[in-house]
Amino acid sequence: METIIIIVFLAGYLAITLEHNLKIDKLIPALAMMAILWAIIALNHMQVFEVNAELRELEPSHIDEILLHHLGKTAEILVFLLGAMTIVEIIDYFDGFATIKGYIRTKSKRKLLWLFSILAFILSAIIDNLTATIVLITILQKVIKDRETRLWFAGMIIVAANAGGAWSPIGDVTTTMLWIANKVSAGQLVLHVLVPSIICMIVPTFIASGKKAFKGEIDGDLEETKPKSKFGSTMLYLGLGAIVFVPFFKTVTHLPPYVGMMLSLALVATFAEIYSSSKFSISNVEGEGDDTAGHHSPVHHSLSKIELPSILFFLGILLAVAALESLGMLFHYAESLNQAIPNTDIVVMLFGVGSAVIDNVPLVAASMGMFSESMDDPLWHFIAYSAGTGGSMLIIGSAAGVVAMGMEKIDFFWYFKKIAWLALIGFVSGAIAFILMRDFVLHV
Repeated sequence: METIIIIVFLAGYLAITLEHNLKIDKLIPALAMMAILWAIIALNHMQVFEVNAELRELEPSHIDEILLHHLGKTAEILVFLLGAMTIVEIIDYFDGFATIKGYIRTKSKRKLLWLFSILAFILSAIIDNLTATIVLITILQKVIKDRETRLWFAGMIIVAANAGGAWSPIGDVTTTMLWIANKVSAGQLVLHVLVPSIICMIVPTFIASGKKAFKGEIDGDLEETKPKSKFGSTMLYLGLGAIVFVPFFKTVTHLPPYVGMMLSLALVATFAEIYSSSKFSISNVEGEGDDTAGHHSPVHHSLSKIELPSILFFLGILLAVAALESLGMLFHYAESLNQAIPNTDIVVMLFGVGSAVIDNVPLVAASMGMFSESMDDPLWHFIAYSAGTGGSMLIIGSAAGVVAMGMEKIDFFWYFKKIAWLALIGFVSGAIAFILMRDFVLHV
């Protein structure tokens, strides 16, 4: 039976990886794989276990109990993401991100490269790398007219956004997963991963700034853009501040992060309702005014805009990986892997390279079931770094890359030839910095 389970998992995994070739949204194989795996376990009355991290052993459990346990852990992540996505959509409803374009006052390509890279690094740490990429490429399309130049900028934004998301507990889905699962704490994650992430962003940006694509000035004049609402800037700072507040709330109260995110959402939503009732109106792009008008509140409108397919994908993939974990397969696989490759640094770096080829969410989910190290063990910080930044090496290797690919129609092989080697240099540079810091600077 275990062989059939592995075949189902690999088939589902392959379908997720090849979603662009198969023209099937990855949420479909993820949900199907999850349901089939648990059905096989139930129908064959297979023994399920709960991993005891302290004793490093498997404890027998009942399928109903273990499924409820994993559903609860998964729901914590999904509710957290729903709250964060809604806050971002509320900011967008008030056109708050137009405020960021006001910071762009130079026509020098080299200065613009550094400006976009730094903005991507900082923004992705707050609103996650996917949303930061969408925001910055939207601004990029208004600032730079030449498509070839824009592709270079988009490629470097992907590298910087993934680097920025790796050191923040709210910057990437994978780091959020590790944080919510109590594998890392916000303070220790920042302490261990911030400097390697900065190096991962600075090194490729520095190399790229000397290339022909970033020499000279951009064509045309910079248009001054103001938010369509007078409350745009206020909602931007309020929304970003509310998201940043969540790690502090968790540290003080020791409650799960989604509780703090719901409080932040309630605060942002309150101000959104107050401002929208102040005779606020926004003209919708592409003539979809009826959609906005159909919702009597900005909160309802924002909830209708969040990406539910992503939420369902996370549900499917996390519970599918949980099925393998419950059977003890990941636990035994980790033992075999440690015997084959005793150096865990190499294993984790291979995870990073792997996340460029396959989705980093199931990779990190699998690693959480494979390793039983205690909270804030350097292993978890290194996994957060590798999974977060390794995906930059291929354009399909991260959510930021996939969305940029769609927005700018970036060719897979163009990215592979022009940007992949820069991302690889950044990834390796940051990894070396992490190992040196861990062994010589932060070693107690």
